[in-house]
Amino acid sequence: MVASFSSKSLRAGTTRRNAVGLILGAPLIAGCAGSPFGGGGAPLGSEQPSGPPQQPSALGTGQVKVGLLLPLSASGNAGVAAQSMRNAAELALAEFQNPNIQLLVKDDAGSAQGAQQGAQQAVDEGAEIILGPLFALSVPAAAQVARARGIPMIAFSTDSSVAGRGVYLLSFLPESDVSRIVEYGASTGKRSLAAFLPENAYGNVVEAAFKQSAARRGARVVAFEKYSDPSASARTFASSLTGADALLLADDGDALTRAVDALVAGGADLKRLQLLGTGLWDNPRVFANPNLRGGLYAAPDPSGFRSFSARYRAKYSGDPVRTATLAYDSVALVAALARTQGGQRFAPDILTNPSGFAGIDGLFRFRGDGTNERGLAVMRVGPGGGQIVAGSPKSFSA
Repeated sequence: MVASFSSKSLRAGTTRRNAVGLILGAPLIAGCAGSPFGGGGAPLGSEQPSGPPQQPSALGTGQVKVGLLLPLSASGNAGVAAQSMRNAAELALAEFQNPNIQLLVKDDAGSAQGAQQGAQQAVDEGAEIILGPLFALSVPAAAQVARARGIPMIAFSTDSSVAGRGVYLLSFLPESDVSRIVEYGASTGKRSLAAFLPENAYGNVVEAAFKQSAARRGARVVAFEKYSDPSASARTFASSLTGADALLLADDGDALTRAVDALVAGGADLKRLQLLGTGLWDNPRVFANPNLRGGLYAAPDPSGFRSFSARYRAKYSGDPVRTATLAYDSVALVAALARTQGGQRFAPDILTNPSGFAGIDGLFRFRGDGTNERGLAVMRVGPGGGQIVAGSPKSFSA
């Protein structure tokens, strides 16, 4: 069962334990600044880490101290995302009635050294858990500090390779997208599958998840190709699609439209195939491309983010970045656990409750290896945007 973590569902100050963990988020999270896996930051050195000067910054006055690492002083999109995520964390505190937590906000400047320094300062100030950092290269640096103190960390990177013992990821992982859309396709009879994927880190992760999901559902992979330049591979791959009834495409925006247009130009009859995609399809350029019309992709139910965005705009007079929900849900999670779970609030068996938690973007649960699983909706590409075909599950048992 999911326990209720919502600022609104917890107004009475109690939470019912049931088959689905805890529900967070007021009404009932992708990479930033670069690749879908995040990035930035220098490798850890052997010297004492240097980083931005840390000015005392705390949100809330509760007894349970929580570190929050964000690249606030980083340039470009990273700094913009960090400020939006800080605002979302503040909003979660404001909407959660009388939270007994204090957020120790640390600027990691988007670097491994900054993350290590911020984590060290947070634990020295009494943090029992660390939220963040955002970038993959910063996670191991902060995790080194957290593990030395025996405290867990909930990071925001989308690179599952940085998850591990005591280091959990609350990001949108491509593995969940692929599993959901392949399983949905199989449930509608699409069991002869093909995939046309980019030759990059994201494509590698999608490839592994695709082949595992197909095998799990008893589907056949009848055609598979990875591309650096889709136009160079499209004609040969198009000729191999005769035995397929569904095609997985996993790229973003312009890159995805180039790939699908190249397949059509190469002779692929995509109208007889069910196109399948990941959350990267949630993009105006995808919705505008007629060759992708009717394609299905896995993503969070958009109603949660719409509601969150409206509340965010009312408070901050601007739109949140998409990753802002990760900060909101992580703060709501630790606030609810601090209220309901006593001294074991951040213990591994609490954080990895198999029933999971419900946040702004729907159900999620942490696995023991630090990765996560999300309960996602299935969306259809239409001219005006994504349309829900299958709603997100209400419990993982479903």
